[in-house]
Amino acid sequence: MTTLSPALARVDPPSEPLDAFRLLRTAVRNPIEIWPRAVYRERVYRRRFAGRDVAFFCDPDLIRETLVDRADAFQKADTMRRALRPALGDALLTAEGADWRWQRRAASPIFRHERILAFAPQMVAAAETTRERWLAAGGAELDVAREMMLTTYDVIVRTMLGHDGIDAERVEHAVNDYLDPLGWVIAMSIARLPRWLPHPGRLRSDRARRFLRREIVGMIAKRRGAPEARDDLLALLLAARDPETGHAMSDRDLADNILTFITAGHETTALALTWTFYLLDRRPEAAERIRAEIEQVTGGGALSAEHVAGLAYTRQVLQEAMRLYPPAAVVVREAVRPVRIGAEELPAGAQVYIPIYAVHRHELLWEAPDVFDPERFAPEAVKARHRYAYLPFGAGPRICIGMSFAMIEGLLILATLLRATRPSLRAGFEPELRLRVTLRPGRGMPMRIAPRRD
Repeated sequence: MTTLSPALARVDPPSEPLDAFRLLRTAVRNPIEIWPRAVYRERVYRRRFAGRDVAFFCDPDLIRETLVDRADAFQKADTMRRALRPALGDALLTAEGADWRWQRRAASPIFRHERILAFAPQMVAAAETTRERWLAAGGAELDVAREMMLTTYDVIVRTMLGHDGIDAERVEHAVNDYLDPLGWVIAMSIARLPRWLPHPGRLRSDRARRFLRREIVGMIAKRRGAPEARDDLLALLLAARDPETGHAMSDRDLADNILTFITAGHETTALALTWTFYLLDRRPEAAERIRAEIEQVTGGGALSAEHVAGLAYTRQVLQEAMRLYPPAAVVVREAVRPVRIGAEELPAGAQVYIPIYAVHRHELLWEAPDVFDPERFAPEAVKARHRYAYLPFGAGPRICIGMSFAMIEGLLILATLLRATRPSLRAGFEPELRLRVTLRPGRGMPMRIAPRRD
């Protein structure tokens, strides 16, 4: 279960490895609670389950070897393929080998930092819509987790889909319906059960997947037939070509990747912001420092792209929130051939977990790992730390292509909302950490939204 440390909500790991029955039962409910305490204390933790070698790597050098130096020896693990591929197809997040490489080459220019800054006005506009909704609520309590999902989906609509966006509430429900039963998918994969076996929530998940794909495919067909030029991410993807082969994305490729950006992209940023608001409620002096920085950088004027680089402390707060509550809390790879990583010999088929949540709170890597301290991301502190001790966007060739998009979006949304409001957590409420591919607050994040009057 999740418990409260002296300051913050966290996972309370089991002191000993779980037996087979408890492990599968826990995987269905909340897979992150499977990881034993040793994962947070040792550089390598290994065990064998259901005839498969499983290794947890928390040592930054081993992480680098796995994700960078020997990346060609691994593929996405069956657990993640079974969880994501039915909805996302063979997009950047799920494709392997040559299929992944050409898509990455084609899409990379679109997601360069300078290109994404051009979308700052749309990001600010989405944040301002949320700000006005919050102020109109008159100090009422809102679920900030849901509010952030709606806000980042609004960003997706404005930057990627233009005027062709599908209904935000229907998307939210569909994404939840798809993700909710994934604990069963993960447990069945761990137990090496066949994919065709039914499980609770499967029919609802399948309906959600079909709805999302149907809407996106229809939108792409409509856009291809539209004569007017657009300047959004979908238009850029339609025009994208692999610089080596000239290959363009088919309608299926586009649908797979747009679904990835909608489901994975908007949700991860929304969760980073949700956890940031939770942490700022615990450390109001950090919120006040952000507000002061915003006014200094903007001179009291409207936020724009030119202000992003100056929001240094705001960025540190967001980075520290993603350390304590990384939205993508685990990376799982499967060895495609026998491979040696450091001193660890892995047979073909072995699964390697990079438990990002545990790496970010590891006793050997961080001082006071459960404490919220944005100064960990001051420039000198970052330089002194191992590059692979902090992995909110993954690492190596498959590092998140949307990293710049997420950071710019997160900074502008956070700044827009904090300068106008004072969110405060419901008295006595503590969030439960729930892993459903992403790390969510299991019961939402109820906060009273008071207008800022000073």
